[in-house]
Amino acid sequence: MSVFPLASAAPPRHRAPRPGGRAHIAALDGLRGFAVAAVLLFHAGQLSGGFLGVDLFFVLSGYLITGLLLGAAPGGGPAALVGFWVRRARRLLPALVVVVVVTVPLVWVLGTVEQLRFALGDLPWVAAQAVNWHYIDEGIGYWNASDTRVFAHLWSIAVEWQFYLVWPVALAVVARGRHARRTVAAVAGAGVLVSLALTVTLGAAVDTTRAYEGTDTRAVALLLGALAATAPPRCLAGLPRRAADALCLLLAAGLAVAWGVTDGEKAPLLFKGGLFLHSVAAALLIVVIAQVPGTRAARLAGSLLPRRLGEWSYSLYLWHWPVFLVLLPRLSGLGDWGATAVAIGVSLAAAAATKRFVEDPVRFRSGWARGRRGPIVVAVLVLATVALWLLIPVPVPGAGTVDVDQLR
Repeated sequence: MSVFPLASAAPPRHRAPRPGGRAHIAALDGLRGFAVAAVLLFHAGQLSGGFLGVDLFFVLSGYLITGLLLGAAPGGGPAALVGFWVRRARRLLPALVVVVVVTVPLVWVLGTVEQLRFALGDLPWVAAQAVNWHYIDEGIGYWNASDTRVFAHLWSIAVEWQFYLVWPVALAVVARGRHARRTVAAVAGAGVLVSLALTVTLGAAVDTTRAYEGTDTRAVALLLGALAATAPPRCLAGLPRRAADALCLLLAAGLAVAWGVTDGEKAPLLFKGGLFLHSVAAALLIVVIAQVPGTRAARLAGSLLPRRLGEWSYSLYLWHWPVFLVLLPRLSGLGDWGATAVAIGVSLAAAAATKRFVEDPVRFRSGWARGRRGPIVVAVLVLATVALWLLIPVPVPGAGTVDVDQLR
């Protein structure tokens, strides 16, 4: 879920040994594709540790966004920050608005009373990009209440938005002088230690939602990515191809095993360093792929299928959870894997359409989004969302259930 491309699609080859460069690394799109596939399988109940794909998203986001910011022209001042935020909004908001506009009436027609009531209640927090803190404040357990929340998956989008607001300002302050990268690395490293300490402390609670969805705790993955972008291990830059292949295989196998065997919040070491070690492995894998061109891992990750999934990953992530909640209960007759295949297929179709007709036109300012038309269309969609929120009646708790008094 950024989650969540930061650059446009490019030919499937490796052209950038440094994160601060302008060239595109197709293999990183592929890593994003593997991550979103893991998340989809987790939410379909087919991969117990697939939720860890979100951490790979976070590490990638920290790595790429830091490289872009450090590679930009220095001394841009407030105007450069505003420009960065405008580009982030243009890249990510249109698809989110479209998904929300479609999801609310979809849940109204096909969802449960609880799903609609919570969707309307969560909507203002989704708009404010603070839904993670809303869930934490209400004591909503992520692990046992998400099936009633069609926007439950947007907690990670909110975390990234909050990172996008704070981290560029921090870089503007500390990334100065001859040793700017060292200073940024020191700040990122200190942030990793603080975030890890918070995760361990807060993860000891009975309800781990605070540790799992808090921006301060999840910053450990984002900041590890930032650290990898500013101070990649020097020994990896000159690593022979065969050694890089072996290291990539080891790291990728470690991630795959973690995704396969981690049992959600019940994993005993998850909040005692497990999430941290997973993010360290992800950061090292990203650095090796970026620093050593042509590894087998880079060729595999940069191949067509994972790369295409990575290019669709943002819209796919936005669509999959509402689609799963609405469709999966209606597909039980197909069996677990049959229902999963249909739900993922629908999610892929929606993601492909959203990328083709929403994301790409806005990003490249083409077609319907050319000139002033794009902002006007997005503004109309935002107004439509507000109208839906105001006009759809909030269901009364317990509506549609049986009144036991009437049975006497």
